[in-house]
Amino acid sequence: MISKKMADSFKNSSLIRKMFEEGERLKAIHGDANVYDFSLGNPDQEPPREVLDALKEAVNGDAQGLHRYMNNAGYPQVRATVAAKLSRQSGVAVPPANVVMTVGAAGAMNCVFKTLLDPGDEVVVLAPYFVDYLNYVDNYGGRPVVVPCDRETFQPDVPGIAAALTPRTKAIILNSPNNPTGAVYPESVLRALDAVLLEAGARFGTTIHVVSDEPYSEIVFDGAVVPASFSIFRNGIVCSSWSKSLALPGERIGFVAVHPQDADADLLLKGIVYSTRVLGFINAPALFQTVVARAIDARVDMESYIDRMDLLHRVLVESGFTCRKPQGALYLFAKSPEPDDLAFAEKAKAHRILVVPGVGFGSPGFFRLTFCVDRRTIESSRAAWEALGAEYGLAAVRSGKR
Repeated sequence: MISKKMADSFKNSSLIRKMFEEGERLKAIHGDANVYDFSLGNPDQEPPREVLDALKEAVNGDAQGLHRYMNNAGYPQVRATVAAKLSRQSGVAVPPANVVMTVGAAGAMNCVFKTLLDPGDEVVVLAPYFVDYLNYVDNYGGRPVVVPCDRETFQPDVPGIAAALTPRTKAIILNSPNNPTGAVYPESVLRALDAVLLEAGARFGTTIHVVSDEPYSEIVFDGAVVPASFSIFRNGIVCSSWSKSLALPGERIGFVAVHPQDADADLLLKGIVYSTRVLGFINAPALFQTVVARAIDARVDMESYIDRMDLLHRVLVESGFTCRKPQGALYLFAKSPEPDDLAFAEKAKAHRILVVPGVGFGSPGFFRLTFCVDRRTIESSRAAWEALGAEYGLAAVRSGKR
């Protein structure tokens, strides 16, 4: 018998993966071109030329020991490169020792919570949230405390966060640009939040850490600006990866960085490095540490993403659905035309449209779509969206644009 906790977890496993798997089943029946799968944020672009060139150079070069173990924290020269970029972005001098290379941003967050949490400690999670945040906290006996964002703007409710803080609060997770909403949190909101966290920490005699999950920090649109979290949060921890900015999700390469003025910086870094080993990661992938360091300033083709984001948004709105345009990330988060978003997703599936219900992100009444899919999928889905909208009596709007 497996553990009861794990068996229970299967029942509540990710709706994203469930819809993706359902899409694979439908494609086997109807063919790929006749199923409109917007479920999984799996970048369809190939990595930028700088990445491919760096990979070829690394593999074809004469460097010895490229595939051996290194310090659990990663190669010193790679950590120095990442630290230098963080320093330029934030205006804070980040030492290389404050960077630990990790197995993606997910690995980074698990190492952080392994280090931070005792059983019963609390972590504030803003809804809508990435589905596995709750699991990352639960992995180490922590208790997620969910605070809803504004349902119109998807901006953090700072007074609501203040009311949720207790002496057991160890951290808050921020994700901007946000998955699933695409919202970018402005500097004014983040500074207001910092003041609340510092005041609560002083009142409780604790430190409340800001764990900033930033895999989409370079995927922004229409001039949106993502404030550098280290320029605002002294008790800050950045977890990030190159999965989205360099289209490398399968390579599992990321990092965690601790603000040099964090009250627990030295202990945090020791704990994160130790966690990298005892959680079984051992070290971040050696080859791709080298690759990302050489392509640190490269980025995927943003024009392609902007084009598809605009197109999918237009298809939705012209089919009668209500949806804010995202400021960043790879998703649209639209209002469900009925309160039960699970029921809506089932009706969408009848039109061979695969979306993820908002309840999976802690925000019922919405649904998420990714636009990092083939442009032809978006174009060919229009008739299905129009039929689905008509089923709900939504008024289609014709703009004359295709």
